[in-house]
Amino acid sequence: MKKLNVLILVTLIMLVATGCGASKSNPVTKEAMDKIKADGTLTYAMSGQYPPFNFFNEKNELTGFDAEIGQEIAKRMNVKAEPVAIQWDGIIAGLTASKFDMILGSMAITDERLQKVNFSTPYYRSGAQIIVPNDSKISGGADLKGKNVGVVLGTTFETKARELGATVKTYKGDPDAFNDMSNGRLDAVITEKNVGLNAIKMNKAPFKLVGDLLYVEKIGIAIRKDSPELLKAVNDALAKMMEDGTYKTISEKYFGSDIR
Repeated sequence: MKKLNVLILVTLIMLVATGCGASKSNPVTKEAMDKIKADGTLTYAMSGQYPPFNFFNEKNELTGFDAEIGQEIAKRMNVKAEPVAIQWDGIIAGLTASKFDMILGSMAITDERLQKVNFSTPYYRSGAQIIVPNDSKISGGADLKGKNVGVVLGTTFETKARELGATVKTYKGDPDAFNDMSNGRLDAVITEKNVGLNAIKMNKAPFKLVGDLLYVEKIGIAIRKDSPELLKAVNDALAKMMEDGTYKTISEKYFGSDIR
């Protein structure tokens, strides 16, 4: 009887060990497309503070170029679009934690980010621009050393400002940086060229763009590495939008031109 009990105990231990080993070697991942189809909703994140790419309108609705691109992608997937605003410096962590399906918020494709997420084919090209007050003598990147420069936290603009030797001040969004520059607390802001042009146009801000673009970036939609079906669906939707003129229509609405 004692031998039988020992045999049963050994068998149970082996079964538990085998089960644990299987769970480690074959982790169960849930493809984002399965959840999107089940919920009937595509959630995509952005800062909400990057006009005209993404911002809150007078009705407190999250809108802009990025938001409308997302709406069109969702439409072609036969699901509802749900843009969400997230602080930029924690946005990739939010994606990898499955708090939303993808990031569609004008994110530059970089080698560092590619280690954590996959990216769609680029949906536009962006340029880093220096914006200064109209009476500024700053004329390019070489003049930023030691100057107070505003950037959004966690962006490639922040990295570049530090490389140029600027005294960097970080913000949650560009509107706050532009406000500080208006009040004399900053010598310059580095952000995307069209964002700078929009701030000048919409707010009649006494700013100007100076120098050449500091660098050019390809902008993509970030998707978790465990979701290849969603990546394919997004790339297919983007390709068709660019083919049938829908992309051009959305782009011209916000920029007056096709920014591909």
